[in-house]
Amino acid sequence: MNHLYYGDNLAVMRESLADESVDLVYLDPPFNSERDYNLLFKSPKGVQSEAQIAAFKDSWYWGEQAEAEFHDLLKQPNTDVAEMMKAFRSFLGLNDMMAYLTMMANRLLELHRVLKPTGSLYLHCDPTASHYLKILLDAVFGKEMYRSEINWKRSSAHNDAKQGRKQPGNIRDTLFFYTKTNDWVWNWLYAPYTDDYLAGEYRHKTSEDRYFKETDLTANKPGGDVSYEWRVKRKSEPNVRWEADIKDEFRAPVAGFEYQGVYPYQGRYWAYSKQNLIEFANAGKLRHRNTGMPRLVQYADEMPGVPLQNDWQDIPPALGKESLGYPTQKPLALLERIIQASSNEGDVILDPFCGCGTAVHAAEKVKRKWIGIDITCLAIGLIEKRLKDSFKDKCKFEVLGTPKDLESARDLANRDKYQFQWWAVSLVDAQPYQGKKKGADGGIDGLKFFYDVTDTESRKIVISVKGGNLKADDVRALNSVREREKADIALFISLNEPTAGMKKDAAAAGFFEWCAGKKKSPRLQLLTIEGLLSGTNRADHPDYTPNVNFKKAKRETKKNEANVFTPAAGESVDVDAESE
Repeated sequence: MNHLYYGDNLAVMRESLADESVDLVYLDPPFNSERDYNLLFKSPKGVQSEAQIAAFKDSWYWGEQAEAEFHDLLKQPNTDVAEMMKAFRSFLGLNDMMAYLTMMANRLLELHRVLKPTGSLYLHCDPTASHYLKILLDAVFGKEMYRSEINWKRSSAHNDAKQGRKQPGNIRDTLFFYTKTNDWVWNWLYAPYTDDYLAGEYRHKTSEDRYFKETDLTANKPGGDVSYEWRVKRKSEPNVRWEADIKDEFRAPVAGFEYQGVYPYQGRYWAYSKQNLIEFANAGKLRHRNTGMPRLVQYADEMPGVPLQNDWQDIPPALGKESLGYPTQKPLALLERIIQASSNEGDVILDPFCGCGTAVHAAEKVKRKWIGIDITCLAIGLIEKRLKDSFKDKCKFEVLGTPKDLESARDLANRDKYQFQWWAVSLVDAQPYQGKKKGADGGIDGLKFFYDVTDTESRKIVISVKGGNLKADDVRALNSVREREKADIALFISLNEPTAGMKKDAAAAGFFEWCAGKKKSPRLQLLTIEGLLSGTNRADHPDYTPNVNFKKAKRETKKNEANVFTPAAGESVDVDAESE
């Protein structure tokens, strides 16, 4: 079964992933950009300013945790990494970049451990730390395991190219491609030819409107059966079709033709065996010059296309309907390309920084198994919804690390109250509100929008989450917030059972009538974590317009267009570096 883990990927990999159990790793880690990234939720018109939350803070600082992880690096068996990290520390000092590289080094070592011998790793980064990460990857994998540096053009323009800037704008990201050994999985992918390429390369056209080009049949280096004679025809009869004249491997005489034993050129050899040339002739794929020299006819519609190169300018960023509002979301086509090129159906794909889940989505789409890890409940909830929207019940996966019972929920609340709040809000399919800004939430931990059957404008639900002890006036305070925010309903979610007084206060808030007065819901609803987990509690409100609160991922069907690149025909191969 596929697995989605909530937690620190370092701990998850050490505790849950076996040696050499993964076929392909894609990681899009933080870039140390010293920026805060906000997740933008879908929201009704007029409430966009409220519908965002700080997804993560991409800033690193040297402290006790960084020092402890650096100490661990010096004791692990890869001495190249230990020496490189000491050199980094001597050069950089104890600063944010050193803290970032220390974090990455420990995780890259674990990723190397879990990769199979035929496995590959793609690390996605930008110029902030790419030069350091390349050296670190050399130390972890060995410099001889470096395969390529791929450039992805993520946009056509960027707002860092602004007035006063004295350097070019950044519009590309880098993907470093490494393998664990010299024998790795590789599937050639091809892109369709462009019109300009066809016009320049395939200039000839048959009477059936098939475009073709002629290519040389000779080579400089001999190898195999390539030093044989080939017949030629009279110069007065150029471009006569030859396939009708093939008899007994060209030994039988044919009226109207002269036979000469010829080699291609002095110092050159045939690029194909004699049998191959006979087959080309029989298929009508040889044309002869006046000199008698044959040329190979290649039809554009029979060629696979342009082989995959390391400059990827054809994949736009995740925009429009594909965008789920996650700040660093990558396009699905980008991950499809990587996964199709470097793995086979049924292989295991790992994304240890899975964000909104593009890598696991792509893996599911192209029939791979997958493992995703993220350190925020926000991302885990987003991925769960994305997979369910895209694949319905066809995608089977298990979520590990998020609370499954009251005890584990209480543990999360004690460890990180914000993660607990985000997770609790997700239990009622609502948006978290504001984030970790102290005092900024105004008594609100979550928002949800809905429509009554006759509504033209959205209605609001405010949510409060309590992970600790309850106070006597908590419910009354939430009702005041509801009135202040002009919300029709308020949800009070708590770890502990509300008191009788709280239940009385909730009942006093009355009811919200809907469906033209035919139905009603309590204006203030008390929900417990235990009740939500067991299904005995649920939020009670109308919802005649689904998908008001979250952007919905596109449903995957057989009709969905695949990546612009297509795999080559035939089976994939394990590439041997000795025979590249």
